[in-house]
Amino acid sequence: MTDFPEHGLFDKALMADPAPLGLAGFAFTTFLLSFVNAGFLGGTSVSVVVPLAIAYGGLAQLIAGSWEMRRGNTFGFTAFTSYGAFWEFYALLNILPAAHLVVAPPAFAIGWALILWGIFTLYMWGGAMMANVSLNLTFLTLWLTFVLLGLGAIYTNVTLTHVGGYMGIFAAFFASYTSFAIIINSIRPNTVPTGPGIHRRKK
Repeated sequence: MTDFPEHGLFDKALMADPAPLGLAGFAFTTFLLSFVNAGFLGGTSVSVVVPLAIAYGGLAQLIAGSWEMRRGNTFGFTAFTSYGAFWEFYALLNILPAAHLVVAPPAFAIGWALILWGIFTLYMWGGAMMANVSLNLTFLTLWLTFVLLGLGAIYTNVTLTHVGGYMGIFAAFFASYTSFAIIINSIRPNTVPTGPGIHRRKK
């Protein structure tokens, strides 16, 4: 991990941890969309998801990602910036066709886009395993979410989409728990457990 100079504008000791913000932005936007995918909310509820995706899931994560870069956290920078961009992509996917600026994409194309996000999440999961259990479970369930939603779109299978929605709720829960844990532990250390990460054994 890259350290900052002891005396400078971006001294790490003076910086708040941006991870809880990024995780919360991801979690609560994912909760809402997953309620739609799971069938708890009707399809018209997407009109509520889109503004949240732009403002919180997208912008808040992009801000968190930029500050993770300042802190020298490559994993956090890549994760928050990428998933922030995902939510902006999701919003544009709904806004542009509705504004008749592009032709609405076919379901199988959206499905393959979700599968590609699943591949990205799969290798990010490798890094999450080394952090802690709650982040490990966040990325595991998110990977399954992308795969299930992608397959559901490709094969127009409502059941797979609903299962993907349920899995998304789990991913959002673990992300929000991790956000909560970091906030509480920043005030009173070691209060909320997140579980140990996987570490290389010393020879």
